[in-house]
Order: sequence, then C-alpha cells, then structure tokens
Amino acid sequence: MDNFIDIGDYDASIHREILDSLLRSGSDDYDPQIVEICEDRAVSEMRSYMNKTYDCDDIFSARGEDRHPLILMFAIDIAIYHIYCQHNPYKMSKIRQDRYDRAVKWLEGIMAGDITIDGAPLLPEDELADKSRWQIVADDVRPTML
Repeated sequence: MDNFIDIGDYDASIHREILDSLLRSGSDDYDPQIVEICEDRAVSEMRSYMNKTYDCDDIFSARGEDRHPLILMFAIDIAIYHIYCQHNPYKMSKIRQDRYDRAVKWLEGIMAGDITIDGAPLLPEDELADKSRWQIVADDVRPTML
C-alpha cells in the first residue's frame, strides 16, 4: 500500500534503533507489514475524527512535501503508539503515551469544531452542510390569503 507516512519520517520522532527494536527487524519473526498496519490504523483513527470537516481523501493521499506537517506529526505519533502496543503495551514509554493522548485530544478538538487546521483542505460546502450537527430545514413560505 502507498502510505501517507514514509519510513524516513519516523527519524524526527523516534531513534531508528528503537524503531528497529520494536519492529524486531533483523530477527526471524520480523514482519515488514507491521509498520504499514500501524500506519493504516493511525490514518483510519485520524479520519474518524476529521471526516466531518476536512477532505481526508485529499489530506491522506498527499505525498512528500505536499503533506501537512502538523497532521503528519500526529499521524506518526499515533502510528508509533500502535507499534509500541504490538510490542509490549505494559512497558509503554511515558512520552509515547503522552504524545498519543495529545494527538487524540487534538483530534477531539477538531471533531468538536474548537480546533481548525490552517491550510488543510475542507470538504466542499454542500458536504459540510450535510455533515453539520445543526441542520435547519423549513418548508417554503405559503402565500397568505386575504
């Protein structure tokens, strides 16, 4: 699968040796698909919070420099959290738990409408109206008879 997150993107958030250790690279039970599965989970989790306001297809199909840096950062934090969970959730690093919690809180703010993402593509106006919590529909005004 063509992913929103590149393997090189992790370097800014986690040391390569730690990531390799979590993924068990170099061992007999190494599965290169684990990182892709965790990335897919992170993107799916983010979509579930952002899809009422933002064009998630456009956001998560972006590659390279076209990706929104803040969205990418939180996607990486969530993916790393899922990688830690598959390794040993009882020895979760506090920084990983804190960064995941911060990402979820940010996403909850987006879903509630308290946080906006500057520069992220919004859904078209008609879709935004269809997904709004506040839907007001009225009948046409009837002509008055005198």
